[in-house]
Amino acid sequence: MSRSLSVRPVSESELETVASVLRRTGLPSDDVRTTPARFFVAAVNGESVGVSGVELRGDAALLRSVAVETDARGTGYGRVLVATAADHAAERGIETLYLLTETASGYFESLGFRRCERDDVPAAIRDTTQFDDLCPESAVCMRAPTTAVLEAARDGGRTDR
Repeated sequence: MSRSLSVRPVSESELETVASVLRRTGLPSDDVRTTPARFFVAAVNGESVGVSGVELRGDAALLRSVAVETDARGTGYGRVLVATAADHAAERGIETLYLLTETASGYFESLGFRRCERDDVPAAIRDTTQFDDLCPESAVCMRAPTTAVLEAARDGGRTDR
């Protein structure tokens, strides 16, 4: 059977799908229904395999909720989900993306993100539920130019060029 990946924005009625994927992959899901983030779902042959989200805040954005189902990891779906969220931000003039991660800093480094101090993050990003409440202080804070993320994601996660 052919595997056909599609990625699309999530409607409000589908937010439980996002929350469910996040719960299964161990990511925070408490604010999925209340955040102003735009979520995306990746599906193969109509079955959800992952999600991502981006929360726009002024001239920066928070990349959040990037999760791929365990049996679909290593396929490049995460990279496509990151690129989709970054593209959404770039189309709206966002030049810098921020994120928090407890387990995937190496992965995000391959997509152009670099570690930064939480105190160096714009107040609008620090005021998000993810920063302020859901992600622990132990989470690694990272940032990247949106264009660098898009380039790395399209190059298969290579930033050594």
